[in-house]
Amino acid sequence: MNCVLTVRTQQSGLTEFTRDIDTIVRESGVEMGLCTVFCRHTSCSLTIQENADPSAREDLERWLNRLVPERDALYTHTAEGPDDMPAHIKAALTATSLGIPIMNGALVLGTWQGVFLWEHRRGAHTREIVVHIGS
Repeated sequence: MNCVLTVRTQQSGLTEFTRDIDTIVRESGVEMGLCTVFCRHTSCSLTIQENADPSAREDLERWLNRLVPERDALYTHTAEGPDDMPAHIKAALTATSLGIPIMNGALVLGTWQGVFLWEHRRGAHTREIVVHIGS
């Protein structure tokens, strides 16, 4: 089973969409298998991260921004704004797909784990996420 989710972001940072994937898994009827989640963009990424304390996500965002700053003199890809090339690098350093096991008809995530789209551009965006459920 395949479907496409739309995730809307307001700004850079992590946007959780675990519930959307949970719903797709439940509706698929698959009891044991794998949920593959794939991001169809080059300036955002996916991660499984803590969903209880927002300060963990804020710290991750600050750390990645410090690692990959805007306006680096080495960037040549600058036509789409100062946040574009850093966004591509951040996406390359993180992940554009995730595999999550399914057991007993549910995602096998830890107590504090959530699935997030990590927007690396500053502005609001509409992102497409492909979800594949296999048994």
